Formats: sequence, C-alpha cells, structure tokens
Amino acid sequence: MKHPVDVHVGKRVRHRRWMVGMTQQQLAEKVGIKFQQIQKYETGMNRVSASRLWDISETLDVPVAYFFGGLSESADEQTTEQSAVPGDLLADKEALELIRSYYAIPENQRRRLFDLARVLSDAA
Repeated sequence: MKHPVDVHVGKRVRHRRWMVGMTQQQLAEKVGIKFQQIQKYETGMNRVSASRLWDISETLDVPVAYFFGGLSESADEQTTEQSAVPGDLLADKEALELIRSYYAIPENQRRRLFDLARVLSDAA
C-alpha cells in the first residue's frame, strides 16, 4: 500500500522535473540510478531515501523542503493545501505546459498577460 507522503513527494518530483524540462532518463542519469526507479518514486510505489531526495533536490535545483510543500499536518487525512482546487493540477499536463510557457515569457510581458487573464476570468 502506498503511503500518502510518498505519493505526495513523488508528485512533487514529477512536477519539478517536468517544469525544468527534464526526462525521467535524464534525472536518473544525473542521480546515478535507472529511470525505472524514478518512475517508482514518482508514483509513490517506492519511498525515496533521504540521501536520494537530497541528490534529486540538487539536480532539480530546489531545497529538499520543496518536496513536502502543500502536505497537510496529518498525512492520514491524505489532504493537501491544493485540495481546494478541483482536480490535481500537478497531474494535468495542459496546466503544467501552460505554467512552463508562462514563465518562459519575459517578465514585463508576463505581467501584462497575467493582468489580461485576470480581467478575462472576472468577465466569465
């Protein structure tokens, strides 16, 4: 049985890997394991050891605490701060692609796009 914390950490690994445009194979090579192990981490099938999580955080350029962000105080509740958002945005490929594209836009244009999106969502 998968532990909810392992599932959460795995989702955060997948999300960050995807955001930096890295494949499972590339991440695996950089941390010295096989890509199948990355797959198991990302699904929560295998628990990530502290030293491996450290290596992954270094490779993905985030602090180790990043992988625990959004986790509720009680893992038994299996809830996250994101549960107020319909669906799992971290699992939605279209949403992740939109976020990646958004951050590729120069900051001044990105701000204008953000303002436009806010106006459009208010009008809907």
